[in-house]
Amino acid sequence: MRQNDMADIKLDITENYPLSSITTFRCGGPADRLVVVNGREELLKALELPRPMILGNGSNVLFPDSGYRGTIIKFGPALSRISVRGKVLRAGAGASFAAAAKAACAKGLTGLEFATGIPGSVGGAVYMNAGAYDGCVADTLFEVKSIPEVKDFGLSYRHSAFMDCGAIILEAAFRLKEGVQAEIDAKVADLTARRKEKQPLQYPSAGSFFKRPEGYFAGKLIQDAGLKGASVGGAQVSELHAGFIINKGGATSTDVLELMKLVQKTVFDKYGVMLQPEVRIIE
Repeated sequence: MRQNDMADIKLDITENYPLSSITTFRCGGPADRLVVVNGREELLKALELPRPMILGNGSNVLFPDSGYRGTIIKFGPALSRISVRGKVLRAGAGASFAAAAKAACAKGLTGLEFATGIPGSVGGAVYMNAGAYDGCVADTLFEVKSIPEVKDFGLSYRHSAFMDCGAIILEAAFRLKEGVQAEIDAKVADLTARRKEKQPLQYPSAGSFFKRPEGYFAGKLIQDAGLKGASVGGAQVSELHAGFIINKGGATSTDVLELMKLVQKTVFDKYGVMLQPEVRIIE
């Protein structure tokens, strides 16, 4: 696109946007500006604004109480479409990963049942190779459109090459298999019931807060360290699942970070394991 054409593009900008309203932790101060983009050209222009950052569904991120001195970019409807053709599901990066998974399941396709309860966006899921219940993005992902193009996705546990090179994901395609509808429905129902029983879904959180350390389970280490229910301000280690830090009410980002540090120190002192956050902590 020519430079003068770029100058004609008008962006949808909101200043001093409260990040607590678009993150699942429900805390964090305001961003200098929020921009909603609905196409590649709008995205490229938004990237020229100060300190741009792409934000999906805000489900795996923690912003500071002081906010974000820069530009938050969200993908609008045109970059959030979901389609199923044959055994391939394609979804824009802004689409809900859970909605994409449910669309596949409704078509009798198996391979994404694990994602029907994951709250993040498709772009965010690919970016971190999201997973749950023995399934992950790497199992079915086969194509990604990004800026710049990335050929080797480099997918490993909660990691991708997109993290390393800073590429922006626009769309992802998943190659699935035909399944038996009744079996797919039963699996989704079982995973949904297990989530409701074992996860504190009624409270704001970012899901599992820590990565799984090799040879251990973070939640069990935290529970065995006697930290279930431990709190700092409005942040609490969930009494239902110790792998979750929740916003029990009025938690600040500082509360969450102080509780994270308490958990890390206690677990390290007791077991010699340093837990690493799975949540992206923004400065």
